[in-house]
Amino acid sequence: MLQVNDNYLKLPGSYLFSTIGKKVSAYTQANPDKKIIRLGIGDVTLPLAPAVVKALHEAVEEQADAATFKGYAPDLGYAFLRDVIAEKDFKARGCEIAADEIFISDGAKSDSGNIQEIFSADAKIAVCDPVYPVYVDSNVMAGRCGNYDGETEQWSNIVYMPCTAENGFAPDLPKETPDLIYLCFPNNPTGAAITKDRLQDWVDYANKNGAVIIYDAAYEAYVSEENVPHSIYECAGARTCAIEIRSFSKKAGFTGLRLGYTVVPKDLVCGGTALHGLWARRHGTKFNGAPYIVQRAGAAVYTPEGEAQTREQVAYYMKNAAYIRAGLQEAGYTVYGGTNAPYIWLKAPNGMTSWQFFDYLLEKGNVVGTPGSGFGPSGETYFRLTAFGSYENTVEALRRIKSL
Repeated sequence: MLQVNDNYLKLPGSYLFSTIGKKVSAYTQANPDKKIIRLGIGDVTLPLAPAVVKALHEAVEEQADAATFKGYAPDLGYAFLRDVIAEKDFKARGCEIAADEIFISDGAKSDSGNIQEIFSADAKIAVCDPVYPVYVDSNVMAGRCGNYDGETEQWSNIVYMPCTAENGFAPDLPKETPDLIYLCFPNNPTGAAITKDRLQDWVDYANKNGAVIIYDAAYEAYVSEENVPHSIYECAGARTCAIEIRSFSKKAGFTGLRLGYTVVPKDLVCGGTALHGLWARRHGTKFNGAPYIVQRAGAAVYTPEGEAQTREQVAYYMKNAAYIRAGLQEAGYTVYGGTNAPYIWLKAPNGMTSWQFFDYLLEKGNVVGTPGSGFGPSGETYFRLTAFGSYENTVEALRRIKSL
């Protein structure tokens, strides 16, 4: 008899943000007169930059003409986008990344979940704790994580790397050597950044131990400090140990358009096999490419107009982040993040658990955030707020929180 993949049955509960959505929906139905301000899910609110919209319109017109119509995209993505990414995101920062090492996709979330497919089922993974849930859940689905302990909220076959206030929410090198190491900086959910020297330590560690780093740089556009790298390839030796994943969602507001990319250097070899070829095979087999019009929009982000306009959007959100951080500190909260990332990580007050504070904030302030425990056991008693709301809603949300 046909059986399901029972690894899915091991997953505890539903996806974090689905649970939040259900709670907020139930509260809204019971209290239709309440205006909810959502600072939980990291979805952008500003409209697309004018240069991006112009490129979209032009690309749509091309699709209406037989002479310029485009069907399936090339496996890796269109050269016009890969070339400008290689030039602007990497070569301009001294990183040796070629255009054909860049794989265009429909977003960092997809790539973060799919990249594990090219590794063996018995590979041991290491994750930051707290961590973006997709890294763990996708490996659970693949049967790589062992069994779940409801008491510790940990999987038996995962190496957890605690990120705490004591280590600046950047993990220490693990004592147990993993095969795959997931790092995300600037970090979701804590908003923490990592210095170039500290990231170099990770690159050296991975090369020494034969490990591969999956580096999620979805928030690199928010880096503001000089000693914080935008790419892991700014570190010597990263080409032989690191895969980097990036997104247009937060950099240019493409959460609705869907566009991202993954870099797999040709120098990266695992067990005698080049990972570039494996990812190319997987990509070509299971993905039909981001739409032509979306890739044209992505290329517009790198025009002088597009760069200036998207920088303004990032600055807008970081103004929100600074406002949230300062306002919470004035109210007596212990606060982290909000400097190199659009996330603010705060300590829940009065000994509350993170879900208790979620309920308290929703019911008393009508503000939605994200419970830290949803990102892992070390996230308990912490809470994440995002800077992606409007400035007006951000100001109102802080007024409500301060009045509690």
